Amino acid sequence: MRSKKKTNIIDNVKTLIYAILIAFFIRTFIIQPFTIPSGSMLPNLLVGDYLFVSKYSYGYSRYSLPFSPNIFQDRIFKKLPERGDVVVFRLPKDPSIDYIKRIIGLPGDEVIIINGTIHINDNFIAQYQNKDTDKYTSIYPKRSLVMEQIPGKSYSILNLEENGIGDNTGVYIVPENHYFFMGDNRDNSLDSRFVDQVGYVPFENLIGRAEFLFFSSDKSIPLWKVWKWHRKFRVDRIFNKIE
Repeated sequence: MRSKKKTNIIDNVKTLIYAILIAFFIRTFIIQPFTIPSGSMLPNLLVGDYLFVSKYSYGYSRYSLPFSPNIFQDRIFKKLPERGDVVVFRLPKDPSIDYIKRIIGLPGDEVIIINGTIHINDNFIAQYQNKDTDKYTSIYPKRSLVMEQIPGKSYSILNLEENGIGDNTGVYIVPENHYFFMGDNRDNSLDSRFVDQVGYVPFENLIGRAEFLFFSSDKSIPLWKVWKWHRKFRVDRIFNKIE
């Protein structure tokens, strides 16, 4: 009897170890969950959104591993990001902090923002009024919702202020092996426009590309208010692809 009980304990421990190893492998090399803590990516990502980030999208760096051990430099199996990708990365000045922003400038690009319009290498990213505003109009004025169009991709941005703090900048020249990021909430995003706070992000610091939402919860509504659960859990956002 004791032998059978001991065998069961050993089997349970083995199962637990296998589960931990599988979870470690998936989190490190395939996909990792993240949550959105701020409104810097409004209107596309809301506070309380939970999303999956593909770890294999750009290859692997030391920041792909738990505790970020400095066991190798640069990236292995690397693939280059594309302009417009929404990416989770480690903040260059404090790599313990995760940020999520959109890639605007690639290595070697010359970037300048003039009256809220992004100019890259003497071209500009086209902007036009967002016609699909029904789900936002109760929150934001229509004029604040703008679409940006880059080759192969379009996405909404939020421009709440004219001549906001980041709407007119100097020229940024993106260094080799670095990227220039901006939040979609242009007047409320600490990003590469602010060189002393974020600046250019090394390729090594990229963790992965944001792929889709798997859960969303309005954190302003307490869990104990059961009668408001229909508003707390944003069911319509589940499995939405991140553009």
